[in-house]
Amino acid sequence: MAFTEKTRSIFTDEIQRIRDDGLYKEKRFICSQQDAEIEVEYPEGAPHKRVLNFCANNYLGLSSHPEVIKAAHEGLDTRGYGMSSVRFICGTQDIHRELQNRVSEFLGMEDTLLFPSCMDANSGVFEAVLGQEDVIIADRLIHASLVDGIRLCSAEYDTFKHMNTDHLRKKLEHHQDKRTRMVVTDGVFSMDGDLAPLDEMVALCNEYDAMLLVDDSHASGFIGKTGRGTHEHFGVMDGVDLITTTFGKGLGGASGGCVSGRSELVELCRQKARPYLFSNSLAPPIVSASIKVIDLISKSTERRDKLEWNTGYFRKRMGEAGLDMRPGETPIVPVMLYNARLANDMARDMYAEGIYVIGFFFPVVPAGKARIRVQLSAAHEKEHIDKCVDAFRKVGEKYGILGLGKDEIIARYGT
Repeated sequence: MAFTEKTRSIFTDEIQRIRDDGLYKEKRFICSQQDAEIEVEYPEGAPHKRVLNFCANNYLGLSSHPEVIKAAHEGLDTRGYGMSSVRFICGTQDIHRELQNRVSEFLGMEDTLLFPSCMDANSGVFEAVLGQEDVIIADRLIHASLVDGIRLCSAEYDTFKHMNTDHLRKKLEHHQDKRTRMVVTDGVFSMDGDLAPLDEMVALCNEYDAMLLVDDSHASGFIGKTGRGTHEHFGVMDGVDLITTTFGKGLGGASGGCVSGRSELVELCRQKARPYLFSNSLAPPIVSASIKVIDLISKSTERRDKLEWNTGYFRKRMGEAGLDMRPGETPIVPVMLYNARLANDMARDMYAEGIYVIGFFFPVVPAGKARIRVQLSAAHEKEHIDKCVDAFRKVGEKYGILGLGKDEIIARYGT
């Protein structure tokens, strides 16, 4: 056989090098519903342990909400387990249409098209809408799924410095000879938690006749006064041409995504986007549960308001404890450690204290920018947050990083 012992040893040695560097990602198994408190098997084969979860995208705490689960059961009972088809053949039910209409209304867009995931939406939208005569000008820190989708498109690809609208202006001026220009950004950047300056970007797009696409996966449901997203937060609800987002984070936490925006652009995705044309439809239980999520967050802002309070309280207490955090206002709170082994070791010690967090390091974030990314949820109570901060203080004291800034941590541990 082709996979010889010599070949096997090449890959075994590479895995061992990852272990030796302290960068090995160990298997973890959640043995309960996703919630603020979960039951975890870690490491593999260890007894189950109840811990507080501070690293899920469960921003509104809806992943295990009883009404959402009930709606999923109703979708299963009335529309079945799966569609056994892509959308354009026999994979579109009335509830798919209903969810699309509800999302369009919620986001303030003309039309919406469902995809199996937001990664699929990002993989399909650019090739369907743009061609060789066009240009894409993207923030340099956009999500990997946007990068992958752009690579599949024949349009010219250019970038601008992260959230630097002066640099974006220069790029727009440079590309005025193109048929169309599309500016691409995350609404909330998933690793740093910072908000793209959409008000400035919309103004530039209007000035230079460019379209604007925003991936709002880490904003839909809880950013903005009523949770519509970053375009609501910046008061530019009419200024964004396309939004891609997910039902796998704040909007329920299961899976599925969509492209929402100008009707002509969405229609081109319906006709040409390959992940839409060649992937099975979103499963009926997820569609029904997602409709319920839209119902819940449209009736009340109670959950996004609680999330906002939790975020402010956590950031305040962590600052008082002396942890180095990236500043911001979103529920994504990076605790900066700069060293990959340190991030891994601290996450492991946090687990021993009953707090479930994960260390992030290259290639997930740039080299030298290792961190523990904390994510707040409306499911967290004040006592959960206090316990998390107390654990960070205890573990931070063990590693001698309390009160230290970037240069001092790097001087002690390297990058």
